[in-house]
Amino acid sequence: MNQELLIRQIMQEVLKNMQGAQAAPATVTAADYPLGETMPEKIKSASGKALDELTLEGVINGTLTAADFRITKETLELQAQVADSVGRKTFGMNLRRAGELIPVPDARLLEIYNALRPYKSTKAELYAIADELINVYGATVSGNFVKEAADVYEKRNRLKK
Repeated sequence: MNQELLIRQIMQEVLKNMQGAQAAPATVTAADYPLGETMPEKIKSASGKALDELTLEGVINGTLTAADFRITKETLELQAQVADSVGRKTFGMNLRRAGELIPVPDARLLEIYNALRPYKSTKAELYAIADELINVYGATVSGNFVKEAADVYEKRNRLKK
């Protein structure tokens, strides 16, 4: 079995278990989509810029940087509510999980991604990552996802020896 297929199977198993988590009732629905057109005042970048401040001109003249275009947890939550309202609960859950990962530095996310590959980490290393996600970044869903992945890897003998 190749690694990509194995990863897909493990992710399917973990996502199946995660689907029991309930989202908060939606205050934004598909009728509000696209959010940038129907409620632009609710969309802010991570640097605090309003949606109408994010312009090509600002990029060209150097008043905007890549950091000004980073999404916020709040915007992802609004998008998740839209997804929930049209029955796309798994997508909504994934948007919320992405939102909780926003505070994690990009370099650390890549390290975690690589650590989650089969045979790359011990169970203790994966549990340490999970604890870091939960306790340092408040990423409870993602931290529990990593713990569950570690447990699945253990059952399937895919941990580093």
